[in-house]
Amino acid sequence: MAQMRNKKLTSVDKANVLESSRLWRKTVDEMSADYPDVEVSHMYVDNMAMQIASNPSQFDVVVTSNMFGDILSDLLAAVCGSIGIMESASIGDTKLGLYEPIHGSAPDIAGKDIANPIATILSSAMMMEISFGLKEEAKAIRTAIEKVLEQGYRTPDLYNESDGQIKVGTKEITKKIIEEIEGE
Repeated sequence: MAQMRNKKLTSVDKANVLESSRLWRKTVDEMSADYPDVEVSHMYVDNMAMQIASNPSQFDVVVTSNMFGDILSDLLAAVCGSIGIMESASIGDTKLGLYEPIHGSAPDIAGKDIANPIATILSSAMMMEISFGLKEEAKAIRTAIEKVLEQGYRTPDLYNESDGQIKVGTKEITKKIIEEIEGE
């Protein structure tokens, strides 16, 4: 993933305390030899949380265990404004993976037309780019989402009445994104 992006990888662990994290770090270091063009750095999870809160744009590709990843992805969602806009992927040895929003299925709001579909749509864009090599199509989806948000449309999780935004439901924002994609 780092080779496809900015060739910068941050590995997150707690090697100063956890024996399993020392194995993680050793494995990352050994694997990094296969990717000499990628800059690899290590960061303890507590420092990573502080760095995300203060300057999240310094990171590109982050690799960590599931437990730390779950915690950090929720923090990132707060920094970005909503868990409803955070896509994710679990990718193994091949380009195939499991793509999903970090919020899961959100059964508590299912069928109420209030869920934010953007994370799901972004997850599909990530799948197109990574698993299928459809970079232009993925870019079109991301651009469409940016345009819809720039126009002020927001689902309830992102809505701020004082900012002159337009509150819409799941169906309406999805329709707006599709219209932007088709207009490309």
